[in-house]
Amino acid sequence: MADTLYARFTAEIGRLLDAMEADCALPAGLARRAVAIEPPRDPAHGDLATNAAMVLAKPAGTNPRALAALLAPRLEAVDGVTGVEVAGPGFLNLRLSSQVWRDELAAIHAAGGDYGRSRTGEGRRVNIEYVSANPTGPMHMGHCRGAVVGDALASLLAFAGHPVTREYYVNDAGAQVQTLARSAHVRYREALGEEVGPIPEGLYPGDYLIPVGVALAAEHGTRYAAAPEGEWLALFRRRAVAAMMDMIRADLALLGIHHDVFASEAEVQDAGKVEAAFARLTADGLLYEGTLEPPKGEVPDDWAPEPMTLFRASRFGDDQDRPVRKADGGLTYFGTDLAYHAQKAEDADQLIDIWGADHAGTVKRIQAAVAALTANEPGGAKPFDVKLVQMVRLLRDGEPVKMSKRSGNFVTLAEVVEEVGRDVVRFTMLTRKADAQMDFDFAKVVEASKDNPVFYVQYAHARIRSLQRKAAELGITGEAELSLLDEDELALVALAAQFPRVVEQAAGTREPHRIAFYLYDLAAAFHAQWNRGNDVPARRFLVQERADLTLARLSLAGAIGQIVRNGLSIMGVAAAEEM
Repeated sequence: MADTLYARFTAEIGRLLDAMEADCALPAGLARRAVAIEPPRDPAHGDLATNAAMVLAKPAGTNPRALAALLAPRLEAVDGVTGVEVAGPGFLNLRLSSQVWRDELAAIHAAGGDYGRSRTGEGRRVNIEYVSANPTGPMHMGHCRGAVVGDALASLLAFAGHPVTREYYVNDAGAQVQTLARSAHVRYREALGEEVGPIPEGLYPGDYLIPVGVALAAEHGTRYAAAPEGEWLALFRRRAVAAMMDMIRADLALLGIHHDVFASEAEVQDAGKVEAAFARLTADGLLYEGTLEPPKGEVPDDWAPEPMTLFRASRFGDDQDRPVRKADGGLTYFGTDLAYHAQKAEDADQLIDIWGADHAGTVKRIQAAVAALTANEPGGAKPFDVKLVQMVRLLRDGEPVKMSKRSGNFVTLAEVVEEVGRDVVRFTMLTRKADAQMDFDFAKVVEASKDNPVFYVQYAHARIRSLQRKAAELGITGEAELSLLDEDELALVALAAQFPRVVEQAAGTREPHRIAFYLYDLAAAFHAQWNRGNDVPARRFLVQERADLTLARLSLAGAIGQIVRNGLSIMGVAAAEEM
């Protein structure tokens, strides 16, 4: 992996702080985790800034400006630094030589697709569970955003040095799959020629179950047409779930999403994972027989306290203890879910779940369960993060989109991908924070304007590819003399050099949308540089009578294109070659 600019200067500051400790100018052993090197908020203040003095002054028993004054001359001696200024309460602003940026441009080309790749993950294994839609029908746009966010986050974490497992939890043991089996039985009878009429209330009405019924009729004939439910329910459930999962895998493949593991709820139960998890919690005194408190507000007339097996979730930050087994001995969904999370934790150092925002009320209990079940690990409880994803409102020219007849009552993911394309869907889903509301307007997402981030970023890459093809046609080849790049062009390199830092920040905060935001800013800066050439021909990237200058600018454009490709790759989007 490339030794990028921000990594080099972070290491330099660490080395200088080590030297200050050795010289007794700084107490030894101070925590440096919060020390950062970053671009100043105002570019007029310099090229880099560090908060080292601000972070270390208090534990060092001094004031930030005094510590900054000690650190400044040491920073000025660092190769490539042309000036250091103590600013405000104790920030240090650094100015760098133009050679630093030329070197970084060369580093981008040298690293290629690995530029920005990080070791910050340090090999810590991450299990990220996402989508996990009930296997009762095709994927719809309610699932799409979480699918894209989860998949992009998995790619981002892998790029940051984490071994990542992409997992899908198949809810194949609850009441919804029993309903699916009954719905498939209706379609089975229909395939046999029976007039079934309207699909009964409470069953799944979508046409997607017709092929399931046809397949069952071909295999079993009339055997189960009038048979008691007990004879066919389990068989029809297995076949219907398998068919739905095939459909879901195919739908996800349309978005380029492929999971490593499909974990079955039924198999978690059958493998004794629930009993094993309960035994661990019991041994730690975290399960007990008790009753829940009455629901808040007006208590229903039929409510009565019932003895249940409860987990002491309140010890781990939840609002109250939670039932894992009902009064009749049956498992609660949470009871199986905590066992499933214990299973995931067996092969991971960190867990991440991507959930719809409508599940926000259950976050605390599952976090409590993971904390309890991993509390005795050598490194303590394993980190577990739940990212909530808001729903997407589908519009066409500002008007709500009508529902799909095929699905019964929703717009399918396949329909949307077919209309606007995979890359448009994926990029658009990452143009806002996951927990912010989003509108997906079919007209706007394919609009050719700078207000459409998908187009704006892709157009930048297409322009660069066009420029490279044109230069090749003109026979402009050779080594680039990067000293010909001016201050404005090197400012574009400075923005490009932020990519590794953005990757690390996005991975650390679990926010893949930061990559999309950064790429938009980078594309905007590139387009601005391109447009200067429209006004002043000598500033164009391709100047036929100046092959040397063209080669330097081609190097700059090629580096921007490389970073756009690297960022889009993390997002799961293919870079446009032409538009």
